[in-house]
Amino acid sequence: MIKILRSCEVKPEEIFARAENSVNVEQIVSDIIADVRNNGDKALFAYCEKFDRAKLDALQVTAEEIDAAVAAVEPRFLEILRRAAANIRKFHSQQVRRSFMINNETGIVMGQKIIPIDRAGLYVPGGTAAYPSTVLMDSIPAKIAGCREVVMVTPPSADGTINPVILAAAKIAGIDKIYKVGGAQAIAALAYGTESIPKVDKIVGPGNAFVAEAKKQVFGAVSIDMIAGPSEILIVADGKTNPRHAAADLLSQAEHDKLASAVLVTDSMELAQAVQAEIEKQIPDLLRADIARASIDNNGKIIVADTLTDAIDIANEIAPEHLELLLDNPFDYLDSIRHAGSVFMGRNCPEALGDYLAGPNHTLPTSGTAKFSSPLSVDDFVKKTQYTYYTADALANVAEDVAFFAKQEGLTAHAKSAVIRTEEIEP
Repeated sequence: MIKILRSCEVKPEEIFARAENSVNVEQIVSDIIADVRNNGDKALFAYCEKFDRAKLDALQVTAEEIDAAVAAVEPRFLEILRRAAANIRKFHSQQVRRSFMINNETGIVMGQKIIPIDRAGLYVPGGTAAYPSTVLMDSIPAKIAGCREVVMVTPPSADGTINPVILAAAKIAGIDKIYKVGGAQAIAALAYGTESIPKVDKIVGPGNAFVAEAKKQVFGAVSIDMIAGPSEILIVADGKTNPRHAAADLLSQAEHDKLASAVLVTDSMELAQAVQAEIEKQIPDLLRADIARASIDNNGKIIVADTLTDAIDIANEIAPEHLELLLDNPFDYLDSIRHAGSVFMGRNCPEALGDYLAGPNHTLPTSGTAKFSSPLSVDDFVKKTQYTYYTADALANVAEDVAFFAKQEGLTAHAKSAVIRTEEIEP
């Protein structure tokens, strides 16, 4: 049963606390990465057989496989995928940055170019659940950014196939190449390249502890989006909140993972007790009831604060991945929210809207990293190059100042490079 605590009974850093993984993930992942670097496709085929029980003839998904998958998906779901993709494109198109040039001083031009990365790699989890939403969320911003190529890796089923809804989402998103490989070995392949899989410039997408560790270990050889932990939701609610709604929203994240954290912060003990009882009613009806039960019992909390202002303060301290404001006038509180991955406003905006259809990205910072990082966006798939141009006269006007500054740092060659050109100017 979910615990009810007074805000004074729990420290902020303990609200999303989870049990540590006892498996030596770091060494296992290190060995897998080394194997893939040394043996390429041979290692990938072996890991597919070992972990996915799939004996493959080729790693890349063919166009025929993709077309067959699209044909197998229910037409209504295809239409929903297309509508979700349109909403994601609409939202992320507003994030596109523009290059700029400054030329308002004689003889001086400065500017910044926005350049998309050449190749983005997308990891899509497999296993017990398929996540076509991840395909859309993580690839569409890359396409909007202008990446030359977007490649996707995802683990196959034992029969060597990929879930049709994953391939259908990839088709709708315009992903260029798809490979049947998952786990830490897929991250290694994207980071360093193999005979079949090209090396990418950035890897994005969620995964289990092995995938997260692999992303951490290959960072530097390649860029990554973030090291994402288990899913989190924090709900701020007042006494007028429908307890059925709050309970359902908490369970929507609890069913993700036994390590997921679902937390309600309210100024009403009556609501806290009603939500606690409602969670017990709803869990047995869930398809993933055992996962939700473990998450709620081990990591779930209901915290009773003195005021809603205190509840908002707790939310900012926790910096949750998902923050719901189950309040009548949520925009009154929006300016007070400083740290959250994504905020869901009002009584009619369950977090699931953001997971699937609304348009803002669902790849979000976890574990308090929303204090310094952001949701996945078009910005993740571009880089900036700056440039400077001075005429001889413009340089002559500032050369002595540059040299003086350089000498303060003891860098006389810097100083010389600035004044040597002015010394060569004919009188």
